[in-house]
Order: sequence, then structure tokens, then C-alpha cells
Amino acid sequence: MSRHPEVKWAQRLDKVYITVQLPDSKNAKVDLTPDGTFTFSATAGAEDHLYDLKLDLFDKVNVEESKINVGVRGIFCVVEKAEKGWWKRLLRGEGKPPHYVKVDWDKWVDEDEDDGGLGDLDLGGMDFSKFGGMGDDAMGDFDDDDDDEQEVSKPGGQGTSTEKEGASTAGDQDAAGEASTEKKEAAPST
Repeated sequence: MSRHPEVKWAQRLDKVYITVQLPDSKNAKVDLTPDGTFTFSATAGAEDHLYDLKLDLFDKVNVEESKINVGVRGIFCVVEKAEKGWWKRLLRGEGKPPHYVKVDWDKWVDEDEDDGGLGDLDLGGMDFSKFGGMGDDAMGDFDDDDDDEQEVSKPGGQGTSTEKEGASTAGDQDAAGEASTEKKEAAPST
């Protein structure tokens, strides 16, 4: 029995972004038809579980202009809409979408904020292939540049002027090397 990978989506006036989140997938096959049928299958995990997916997208799409990137952590697709316009939802059917289909809030832009471009969407130098002729050999290897963790520095902060000189704070050690359990109230921030 196959499993369903998590799918995230966002849209612009002229395109839909679909991300299939399946780390270390193997034998990935993706297909897109002009009527808006998106299919995906791959194996992943230590036991090579089969994952498959079929999504009937809300409207017709332009397969020739749509692009795909198969990466280490997932598959990212830029699906061009056949006609510009905002879709009410990702899938054709009425009702609640499947539990594995979620909005990608990192890529989401509201209708009134869309300027027709990519906006702040950083595609991280992804190498996109066209959907046409997608198969095992057409995907190639991908060096996932955005896997590097970014360091986040804390804002430089000094002690407050209300602290008394020589007073220990929580976490300081006393003369015997034991951690002090003395608690102090934090000064209100300004």
C-alpha cells in the first residue's frame, strides 16, 4: 500500500507553486497534463516505501511553460496557469482538501499584494527542468544549496542599570562551584 507525501502550495495570478515534501526520494516520477492532473510517485525512507499522489488541479495548466526541480528534500514545481486568474483553491473538488495538502505560507501572497512577479520568493538558484519528457533520466542530480543552516546572532544586549554590582544572577556559580538558584525579576524592557 502506498503513502501520500505532504504537499504545500501557493499561487500567483499566473502560476501555482507546488512543493512535494519527501526527503531523499528515489525514482521520482512527475507528470502534469494540460487538463490539470498532477501525478507523482517515488520511493523514500530506509525501507523504500512507495509514495504516490494524484491531484486534480482547480483549472487547466500550461505544461510547456511549467517547470520542476527535484531536490534532496523534495520536489518543487512551478505550474503555469493556462489562464491568468486567482484560483479559489488548489483542487477541483468541493469540500475539504486531503490532510496532506497544506498552504505554503512562506510563498503565499494575497491577491491584492501580487505584482505579477516573483516578489520576495527566493528560488535559491534552483535548476528547473521542463515538465515535458519527465522521467527518471531527465531529472538528474541536484545540489541542494539551501540545506546550509544559517547562523542567527542575538541582538547585543547589556545588563540593565538597575542590577546591583556584584549581585549574582540565575545561572552564576557560587564560591563552591555550585550553580546558584537565586532568581531575579527581569527589568521591564523599553
